[in-house]
Order: sequence, then C-alpha cells, then structure tokens
Amino acid sequence: MNYSLYFHIPFCTHRCAYCDFNTYAGQEAFIPAYVDALCREIEILARSLPEKLTTHTIFFGGGTPSLLTPKQFERILQTISNFFDLSAPETSLEANPGTVTPDYLRDLHSLGFDRISFGVQSFHPDELRQLERIHDPFDVFDAVTWARRAGFENLNLDLIYGLPEQPLDRWSATVKRAVDLHPEHLSLYALTIEHGTPFGRWAVRGLMPSPDPDAAAEMYEWAGEYLGAHRYEQYEISNWSKPGRQCLHNLQTWRNLPYLGLGAGAHGYAAGTRYSNVIRIKTYIERLASSSFDSLFPLTPATVNQTKITSRTAMQETMMLGLRLTREGVSAQDFIARFGVRIMDVFGEDVEDLLGLGLLEWVDEKILPQVPQPAGGARLCLTPRGRLLGNQVFLRFVGD
Repeated sequence: MNYSLYFHIPFCTHRCAYCDFNTYAGQEAFIPAYVDALCREIEILARSLPEKLTTHTIFFGGGTPSLLTPKQFERILQTISNFFDLSAPETSLEANPGTVTPDYLRDLHSLGFDRISFGVQSFHPDELRQLERIHDPFDVFDAVTWARRAGFENLNLDLIYGLPEQPLDRWSATVKRAVDLHPEHLSLYALTIEHGTPFGRWAVRGLMPSPDPDAAAEMYEWAGEYLGAHRYEQYEISNWSKPGRQCLHNLQTWRNLPYLGLGAGAHGYAAGTRYSNVIRIKTYIERLASSSFDSLFPLTPATVNQTKITSRTAMQETMMLGLRLTREGVSAQDFIARFGVRIMDVFGEDVEDLLGLGLLEWVDEKILPQVPQPAGGARLCLTPRGRLLGNQVFLRFVGD
C-alpha cells in the first residue's frame, strides 16, 4: 500500500485575521531547530517499521512553507529518501506569492518539487488588505511567471469567496484573472468566521458583518459554471482541475487511505489509528530533541492524541470523505472489497432518505472521465444540490 507524507510548516511572516490554522508569526528563529526535529521525526517513524514504506506523494503545508530555504528542503527530502521508498512521488509545496523569487523557485524545482500551490485568495488589493495578506496582485503575476520559467507544470491557485459584503462581480473578476493565468488546478474556499480569530472577535463585537451564505452559494455556483466552460473539472467540493491534474495527495485523504503527518500540529492516519502532534513549535522541538528511537508506528514522541478507528468509524469516514469527491464519490464495489459489506447494508436508511431529498444519486462508472481512481461499479455521489448542502449530507454518517 502506498502512503502519503504530510509535513506541517507552522511559520508565517504575518498571521492573517481569518486564519485558524496552527501557525505562528515572528518565530522564524526556530526554523533551523524545527528542520532538525522534522528530520529526527522522519527517522524515528521509519525505524518503528520492519521495512521501508512506499510513499507516492509528499506535501508541505502550513503556515508558509516557502519560508524555509532550499538547503533546508534538500535536507528534509534527503532524509525522506533515506528511510522511505519513493514511488514516482508528487511533491507539493504551499507558498505565499510574496515570499518567492526566480532563483528560489528554480532551486525548488531542481530538488524535485513538481507542484506548487500559491495562496492567492483575491486579485483585489483592498480585499487582500481586508484578509491581511502580505502580497498584492502583481506578486501573484510574478510568482506564476517565475514558477513557469523554473519548470513547474502543475500550479494551483487558492481563492477565497464570500467575504463580508463582497458582490458577485468582484468575485467573478478574481476567478477570471485566475483562469487567465492558466493554472492546472484551482481551490475555491468560502470564508468562514472561526472562533478565536480576529475576524471572529470583530464579528461578535459587531465591527464586521458576517458573510452572507446565500451570496456565497451564488458565487460558488457561478464559479462552477465558469470553470466548467473553461475546461476545469470539479472533482471535489472545493477543487477544480484540468483533466488528469487532480491533487494526488489530497485524493489520498479523501479516499480515506493512509497518510503520515509530521511536524507541529500535524495529523495522520495509518495502521488503523488517527493521531495528532503537539501544536507548539518549541514543545515539538523539545520532544524530538530529548527522545529515543522507541516508538510504536505510526506514533512518535511528538504525538499527543491518538484514536483507534473501529470498522464502523472507518466506514463512516469513508462515506464522509469519499462523498466530497464530486465525480468519483464512493464506489459500491470498493466499499464491499474494503469492509466486506454493502453500503446499503450499513447506511441504507440514510442513503435512501438522501436519494429521496435529491442530495445523493447513483452514477454508473462508465460515464465518468478517465481520472486517477480505484476500480469500481456504481458510485454514490452528491448531486449539484447536494454539493451546496454537503454538511447536511455528511452529518448523516456521524455517530452511532
């Protein structure tokens, strides 16, 4: 079985007002020690196995991974290759457009990075200021141009819609500018006001209007139609790609297949266990610096939470994650092969109800395009209406 590796890089030049990820600004001095700790965690994890694991995707997320130097990435990648068998990996990096240079991108590509994801969010300077992003639209144009010249043939752009009082024409202008840059992949996310963020505090105090869910739904539907007309296929609720350019790393997660999370605050799923690491940078470094090699896969000295996944929970998670894949869905045949029972044997009442509400539908595999996917027959998928009401669908597969 192939595994995916996720590395969390929690450093940021500035923490954006809407962000609730495990990120920290002003702690760049810890980066060298953090890289040491990451390499040690790789080794500890690998030494807990009787043989090398095969991994086919590597993903550096954050935070702002592009704050690490090429030399630091070279060391991490070399450590990975020392302990894992790499099977034609997709090696991805998230980057802030304002933190890259032509030389930096050339160095990354020469190290083996073949996919880069730029956190664009908007092409309007005032919206970028509202989101407290450190880049401007010209940084995006430069970053994309430099990435192409460096040899990157697989680019993703992240965009955010549903900002407070954002009109549709402003959102549509952002999408059109993104498409004009011809990225292979686009990720579109609705702004959510998270508790504990500056946006959350401002909204509670009435200093900022809350996003309008109806306006956000209109933006989502418009974007889907526009991207479809420009040869982008929606393969996940929030993700579109050119044919054959789906993010293989994220497909691993949505198919509920194993991935190993390393770094402060990273989450992983392997050997029937979901786990998460300590979130603080300094604590993560200290745990790895003072540890021995004694560890039980997939846990390391950085692990602070672990949950054994029962068969019932694994089936529920397979449904919730798989239904996010709008074209692939959950294969009836694969479900039987994996769990020894039929979808309808386990979730029949809920599925029938959701079919009746027009939120799910059975799709014949033969009409699907050729995309990287496991074999199967009929597939259970969200309808277009179900994509708008996805959370209501997913809740049916939570709990007992």
